[in-house]
Amino acid sequence: MGSGFTYTFPALRGTQAGQTYFVAMCPLRILPRIFLFDEAEIPPELRAQRVLNTARVPEICRYVLDNRHDYAFSALTASIDGQVTFQPLTAGGAEQDIGTLMVPMSARFLINDGQHRRAAIEAALKVQPDLGDETIAVVLFLDAGLRRSQQLFADLNKHAVRPTKSLGVLYDNRSALSALARELAEQVPCFRGRTDLENTTISNRSVKLFTLSGIYQATAALLGKADGDAVTPEEASLAKEFWRELCQLVPQWKVAGEDGASAADLRRDYVNVHTVVLHAIGLAGRRLLERHPSDWRARLEAFGRLDWSRTNASAWEGRAMVNGRMSKTSQSVQSTADFLAGLLSP
Repeated sequence: MGSGFTYTFPALRGTQAGQTYFVAMCPLRILPRIFLFDEAEIPPELRAQRVLNTARVPEICRYVLDNRHDYAFSALTASIDGQVTFQPLTAGGAEQDIGTLMVPMSARFLINDGQHRRAAIEAALKVQPDLGDETIAVVLFLDAGLRRSQQLFADLNKHAVRPTKSLGVLYDNRSALSALARELAEQVPCFRGRTDLENTTISNRSVKLFTLSGIYQATAALLGKADGDAVTPEEASLAKEFWRELCQLVPQWKVAGEDGASAADLRRDYVNVHTVVLHAIGLAGRRLLERHPSDWRARLEAFGRLDWSRTNASAWEGRAMVNGRMSKTSQSVQSTADFLAGLLSP
């Protein structure tokens, strides 16, 4: 908040690489006013941040507004180009790095990491102004010129690793689709014990056949849902019934629940234990349920008679496979789904 001609923040003082930095608590209401990001028209070599991707902002804003009482944001990182003053609580001891950070109002704050969060907070404040009394942590570095700011951005993003989609589904307790995917992995016989809950790709040595993200994606396609959509009990029940039916019909899936089945052999020899085909089955299943709501189970039996082996090039080459290798492109998913849908509803 402003105090005279300075901004005053409760803060902690620390040291990294011999440089002093601060962790401050910033009220959300002043975040858009003092923390700037570089505009798109500035050439990249003169900026210290990527151009704001405005398409990401509404999604983050909705997250805040939809989870008003349990949203969470990690700290922003910014540089200050002005002369700051830190007043510790005590001159020595454990509290010498706890105190008040005073920054001149003439100083410029430049965001090094978190510009999309900042823009989303600004948008959310327009809808719910009372958010302004809440705070966000900001890591503040003293700016040593543009080169330092650019290096901060590079360093902060160089080692950032996004969690896998499977882990995101596993830990997302807000998403109805994620909850359903977890239930399917536990309750559907061919998925139970054969689903990798952490990774989106499966190694040759793994005993797993499916990934949690693959089940999530295929089930979203089956139900015609997007991330964040509600799932009714009837839709969840239908999804479970659909995948259970397939587990009984598809020979490779039927043996997937047996301890003696070799996951590596199944992945090597058949296409239907790969994510691209699982997704395509979900898309084809969606069309089946829409066109034949009363007799979809009987029509699904065509999958039990289908040759799913990778040697069946007439079926899979140019669809799920390209030059004998599994293809994960959206075109491969769609063309495989079209082929499967034709078998179910000729």
